[in-house]
Amino acid sequence: MRPLALLISLMLNAAPLQADDKKAFEPMDVFRLEFAADPQISPDGDRVVYVRTFMDIQKDRRRSDLWIINVDGSNHRALTNGEGSHQMPRWSPDGKRLVYLSTHDGATQLMCRWLDNNQSGLLAKLPAEPLGMSWSPDGKSLAFTMFAVETPKPFVTLPTPPKGAEWAKPPIMIRSLDYRFDGKGYLKDGHSHLFVVPADGGTPRQLTSGKFNHIGVPAWTPDGNFLLVTGNRHPEGEYDPLNTEIYEVALKDGATKALTSRQGPDISPTVSPDGKKIAFVGLDDKRQGHQVAHLHVMNRDGSEPRAVTTKLDRDVKSPVWNSGSSGVFFQYDDKGDTKIGSTTLEGNSITLASGVGGTTLDRPYASGSFSATPAGAIALTMTETGFPAEVAVRPASEEKRGLRKPTRLTRITDSLLANKKLATVEEIRYKSKFDKQEIHGWVVKPPDFDAKKKYPLILEIHGGPFANYGPRFAVQMQLYAAAGYVVLYTNPRGSTSYGTEFGNLIHHAYPGHDYDDLMSGVDAVLEKGYVDPDNLFVTGGSGGGVLTAWIIGKTGRFRAAVVGKPVINWYSFVLTSDIYSFFTRNWFPGPPWEHVEHYLKRSPISLVGNVNTPTMILTGEDDHRTPMSESEQLYQALKLRKIDTALVRVPGASHDIAARPSHQIAQMAYAIQWFETHRKK
Repeated sequence: MRPLALLISLMLNAAPLQADDKKAFEPMDVFRLEFAADPQISPDGDRVVYVRTFMDIQKDRRRSDLWIINVDGSNHRALTNGEGSHQMPRWSPDGKRLVYLSTHDGATQLMCRWLDNNQSGLLAKLPAEPLGMSWSPDGKSLAFTMFAVETPKPFVTLPTPPKGAEWAKPPIMIRSLDYRFDGKGYLKDGHSHLFVVPADGGTPRQLTSGKFNHIGVPAWTPDGNFLLVTGNRHPEGEYDPLNTEIYEVALKDGATKALTSRQGPDISPTVSPDGKKIAFVGLDDKRQGHQVAHLHVMNRDGSEPRAVTTKLDRDVKSPVWNSGSSGVFFQYDDKGDTKIGSTTLEGNSITLASGVGGTTLDRPYASGSFSATPAGAIALTMTETGFPAEVAVRPASEEKRGLRKPTRLTRITDSLLANKKLATVEEIRYKSKFDKQEIHGWVVKPPDFDAKKKYPLILEIHGGPFANYGPRFAVQMQLYAAAGYVVLYTNPRGSTSYGTEFGNLIHHAYPGHDYDDLMSGVDAVLEKGYVDPDNLFVTGGSGGGVLTAWIIGKTGRFRAAVVGKPVINWYSFVLTSDIYSFFTRNWFPGPPWEHVEHYLKRSPISLVGNVNTPTMILTGEDDHRTPMSESEQLYQALKLRKIDTALVRVPGASHDIAARPSHQIAQMAYAIQWFETHRKK
């Protein structure tokens, strides 16, 4: 055989062996994952800067750097590196500079990078991380919202300890309604306000004041004289958390005027290029758990506000005007898929791109973001079930052609995932046995799946409950499948992205018939013949933890359950959770002491006498959203009933247990081992 023919033969024969040598996704692969976020396309549409997130295995933290790539996929390179994290890149209007945030050891720095010589400089040291940032139209100033600490007058004056004395820390007095928040812990006294700083650097100037919060990305008027910002400046706004307005703030003296006035949230203002109109997102608050937020447009002075996207019946976010002031780009979720759309001011909408997301690694939740040039070129984070967020683009020339698959620019996970045997994901639709409502879901199959075999099944339930799963990469699903399990995840009634009616089927009735939706899904998968009916397991976190605890109180068909960060008792939950003013107002007909029976009948604790399922409860010790006390109630109740039960406390973890890679690995390891322990052999 000739040398070239021999080489080709060896290559062809080696290919199957290389494929067979691939390993399934492993727990330590979590530390090897990277993903793209916050893609910002340059004003001329030629380049994209994005945040590239990776796992620091030594610090057990996520870190990030800025990378840049041309829209043709060339010249892909890092812009930052070193200690700390770099994020929130924003192009100057002329495309010659980038501002971004650099954080290290708790300090936040506002940085600028000049693209002509690739030099970076410090613009300002900030006492807190900005919540949103934008350039002035002339490129001379930057605006951002940021928390400003306030020092209250001491309630008492305590004696000063002698020099060298080791006294206990003094008491901390709390008088505010909102005094702690999940992931942040106990809050300092203060409020978030609007600031401006020269683009050449200097001391930020605070434009707003008072005991009010201002949030989001400030929007400049084209003349540069005013900023629009979302805030809640109502006298008792903290008791009405959704009632935000859009305020006009004068750059000259900080004079503030409300442009909206209805009851409900009005957020994300952006001014049309011609300066005549304002686009924003909002809704009329009906005190419901699920309410669809539409794109609205009003005149520059706040007059004649009207909803634009009412035909869509989907939540919209992140509005961006087109160059002609004739339409708006936006992001929305539709049937478990995150999309980019555009609409005329008459409400004629089209979909431009789908498959947005991939920045929530643990479970397949909606996520991701996009940016757009005035001409209509779009950069976005793209995901599929086989990879987390990558950068993709859609040229401006295709705006009026409707849905087109964006061009993927980056492949930052290929070096890892291309060498892995990943689970396959199959879409499923079925009818709920309660009322024939169509339910949408996905079945995850292990690597090397064989339909002739019988596999154990895990029903994995999303949280929220007003949220959605979709065909997106998820570490949990991959690890369950790698352990040999088929996984079913669905969007039962109450899930977002299916419209107003579907989302409100659980209004003041959760958990309820979403139970029937989930059980019908299990039955639908059993009918396929490759699941062992004697090896069914159930798990979920947050709202999924609620439903898991509810399910084991309603049926004994599951061999074991893992209840993640649940609510067990709605009465105690609304009086111990961090955002209790929202929950009592929008999730229930009133406070618990006025509706005791209502709270009890919706609480999984009411069914605990029926539970015989071996149950593990897993919660972060620093969880302020669904506090540890909720898990302890279930644990102690089941222990009193002598049910096989375990309580797993995750030290230092908030509600987002997966925030640290080792915790993400640990929660999966505990869940899989619990299922394996109770699996029928």
